[in-house]
Amino acid sequence: MATEQPFLPVLLGSDMNAYGMARAFYEAYGIKPLVLGRSHLTATQDSHILQFQEIDRLNEQDVFAPALAEVAKKYADKKLLLLACGDDYAKLIIKNKPALQEHFTVPYIDESLMDEILLKENFYKMCDQYNFKYPGTTTVTADNYENFTPPFDYPIILKASNSVEYWACKFPGKKKVFVAHDDAEKTAILKAIYSSTYQDTMIIQEFIPGDDSYMRVLNAYVGKDGKVKLMCLGNPILEEHSPEGIGSYAAIVTTYDKELMDQVRFFLEDIGYTGFANFDMKYDIRDKQYKLFEINLRNGRSSYYVTASGHNLMKYVADDHMLNIEQDVTYVQDKHLWMIIPKGVLFKYASNEKLKLEAKKLISEGKYTNSLYFNEDMNTKRWVKLTLNNLNYYRKYKKYFNNKGLSE
Repeated sequence: MATEQPFLPVLLGSDMNAYGMARAFYEAYGIKPLVLGRSHLTATQDSHILQFQEIDRLNEQDVFAPALAEVAKKYADKKLLLLACGDDYAKLIIKNKPALQEHFTVPYIDESLMDEILLKENFYKMCDQYNFKYPGTTTVTADNYENFTPPFDYPIILKASNSVEYWACKFPGKKKVFVAHDDAEKTAILKAIYSSTYQDTMIIQEFIPGDDSYMRVLNAYVGKDGKVKLMCLGNPILEEHSPEGIGSYAAIVTTYDKELMDQVRFFLEDIGYTGFANFDMKYDIRDKQYKLFEINLRNGRSSYYVTASGHNLMKYVADDHMLNIEQDVTYVQDKHLWMIIPKGVLFKYASNEKLKLEAKKLISEGKYTNSLYFNEDMNTKRWVKLTLNNLNYYRKYKKYFNNKGLSE
């Protein structure tokens, strides 16, 4: 049963993250957020805990601001909290922040700080300044890729510096992240990318050895006072391995590392950060250091793992901005397993035996959550779609998974 609240969350995007965020708001306040998206994806379909509105081309600047002004007019009696579920919307919110603030509460950084962080080349300069380690990294452009030789050994990782532009382009064999094992493969990948509309910088990185379980994900919330309020570190057991899903986590166990959290907390507070932040990194067994890949200016796609552990991530932003409730800092230490894949897929394809044992123990203790399966939001139509979606994971892993620790 929805509860009347003086505020309404407005979520941009209709994917798994949007559903997890809507679920968190519903669990915390009995509130049904307004979810705006270009198309209605399975995760948010046939749901009774959110209101969905389709807006064509919402991710385009000329549509974005006027569409949100219309939404604000419709809900003029509410305090509106605007949140992004993906990179493109986060970037648009920040770019349009001054105009949006006339109608919405916008818990995001300003454009000047975004420009420092968003382009990976700039981000790595910040890493040097704050003593974060990161993989050996260089860049290549449309002008020089044909004569480019990487300054480190193969295999190498190739990924777009400008993720928003990259998602808008199309070419055969497109993946979120590429791995090249030799010069010929590297040249073929870059040629395919630069034959598309994507003409921005590509990031070339050394490959950090180790399977998916060497990854770490850290979600943080920084209050409007510039102080970190919540941090939760996750240890992925398995990632998605389909071309469009590479780099997205499929199962995570919460973990804890005070030294790392202290370092990230100092960094966020020192640069004047506010709102959600999401860090991806990998543990490098060679020098026993975490190597930082990127910071996202929003909560992560898998960030419901934080809420599932007993620390509702959306409650932090709403209590802070909507209800003016003071908060102390919390480093999450509660163990929990979050996943969006069937248990059968997890235990067949995950290779870290220690983490698999931990996952089995958490399941036996009832400390596990699939964020899409919510008992209070289940009906026949939704159950059928989610079950088909689940079965599809068996097919996708069988087709795309390899166990070399490379996301190929």
